Amino acid sequence: MVNLKDTLLDLWREIFLVTVTVFRLMIPVLIVVKILEELGGVAWIGQVLAPLMGGFGLPESMGLVIATTMLVNIYGGLILFFQLAPQEMMSVAQVTVLGTLMLMAHGLPVEIHIVRRAGVRLGAALLIRLGGALLLGLLLHHLYQWGGWLQQPVELVWVPPPVDASLSVWILGQLESLLMVFGIIVLMLTGLRLLRWMHIERLMIWMLQPLLRLLGIGPQATSITIIGITLGLAFGGGLLIREAEKGHIGRKDLFSALALLGLLHSIIEDTILILTMGADLSGILWIRIVFALLVVALLTRWVDRTDRPFQDRYLMRSIVQEREKAPQP
Repeated sequence: MVNLKDTLLDLWREIFLVTVTVFRLMIPVLIVVKILEELGGVAWIGQVLAPLMGGFGLPESMGLVIATTMLVNIYGGLILFFQLAPQEMMSVAQVTVLGTLMLMAHGLPVEIHIVRRAGVRLGAALLIRLGGALLLGLLLHHLYQWGGWLQQPVELVWVPPPVDASLSVWILGQLESLLMVFGIIVLMLTGLRLLRWMHIERLMIWMLQPLLRLLGIGPQATSITIIGITLGLAFGGGLLIREAEKGHIGRKDLFSALALLGLLHSIIEDTILILTMGADLSGILWIRIVFALLVVALLTRWVDRTDRPFQDRYLMRSIVQEREKAPQP
């Protein structure tokens, strides 16, 4: 009974610490993004992106969808898409390209902040997310155009209801989202404990070892990386921060895991959301998975060829060293 009590107390302590870490990163950024949105910053960025949409075979109006997705989240981008799409008469190929861009470059202020806090330099994190999104979007556009695939008109399956843009509704929505995040953290950490107790985690590591070795991700980061891929970067990133602070995960393993999560995370919920737009699974799931694995495999091999000063300056931060240097309360 004492062991069970100690286990539950230790689990609750871990849940509390991970929740505080994630909320401390998310809440200030959410407030800043809301202020930017109210000041018209999102609409301005949408206007800047509009002329670039032609390179992806997309209407200029989709620049606002991309800007909203990048700065807010996929849900905000979806609402705008369904408002603008009926006038554009887009093809399935176009929507698939757009959906892929949204999947790989969404919620950047929050997610890049988490990745940076976990140990990746800001410039490297942005380059992986934005560079990966732009490259895959271009590849898909030219692939579908070259093969003449998915050129049929997309069928819209949803019309968004009127949105209440008042501050009180926004605050309530953010509180609901944070409560959902807390619930997922509880289930996630409890599930991890059960997997370890039943030794299923070891089996997962053993089965994925060849792929992880190819990607440069050590076994210590395996289960957390799987969580990030399936549930989202915020959850996986929060756990990676805690493990890195404890010194359980090496710098290169951490960088490789976060690079993979930057390109491929929340593949269940986010993929389903983009499917509602009429996108095709070929681009938003299968090609995206292959692309992410290939890019990370090449990236980790390139990182191995760089020296430590270059890595420290441009790619990685040492959380443990920074925490040791920080003034103690």
